[in-house]
Amino acid sequence: MIERLKYRTYHPLYANVYFWRTYSQQEIDLIEEYDGKLFAYEMKWSQNKVIRPPSHWVETYKNLNFQVIHPDNYLQFILP
Repeated sequence: MIERLKYRTYHPLYANVYFWRTYSQQEIDLIEEYDGKLFAYEMKWSQNKVIRPPSHWVETYKNLNFQVIHPDNYLQFILP
């Protein structure tokens, strides 16, 4: 996440950054808001688990851009 924040600092990717969690402990690690859209990212060490966005998030935000970041795809995340 820190590398992504560094990239956003040095390149013209201006976005609001959030962390999202419900009282029932559903969470999303990083949310970026730019170009009128929300982009949600979940960070995991293992890519073998099937990760879906929290149900409350899907119900609330219909135009969902959700991506799981893991060791095999993190370079595309920190260097778009």
